[in-house]
Amino acid sequence: MEQTGSSAVSAVPPRGRPAAHVDASADTLVEVWGDTVATKHLAWSVLLGVAISLGAFEAGRFALVSFVRDAAIARAYAMLIGLGGCLLGGVLCALLFKPKRTVIEHAAGGPERDEALRQLAEASGGLGSASDLSPSARAEMEELGLLDLFASYEASSARARTGGR
Repeated sequence: MEQTGSSAVSAVPPRGRPAAHVDASADTLVEVWGDTVATKHLAWSVLLGVAISLGAFEAGRFALVSFVRDAAIARAYAMLIGLGGCLLGGVLCALLFKPKRTVIEHAAGGPERDEALRQLAEASGGLGSASDLSPSARAEMEELGLLDLFASYEASSARARTGGR
């Protein structure tokens, strides 16, 4: 797929995201800013957002002209009312159009975890050492059950660097 500039729309389903299951019952799905949406609901959301925010702006401008002497100030306040309309439109669309994906959690096995740790180490320039952790970070990692995982990865990568000695 081709994207230009700061386009935020891409084709679905995204690769490399095994934890997200896309609902196949929708007609056409796209990914917008990291979320999966139906194009029909996206179009309705845009139309509703424009209609509600523009309607709130025009209603606010019409109502404020009779109360405020300066037209520029009335327009500025009407813009604030229009922004409120944007928020109202967003809330309404969130209530009308539910998410199109379900998240399925699964426990990653040994090879998957090792691959994830290897990718983390490559992406960030190394994982560092568990002995460098602050006491609070160390306690949090122990609580999550990650300290042993990182320590075993650290030991295995050290063995690999020394040739298994």
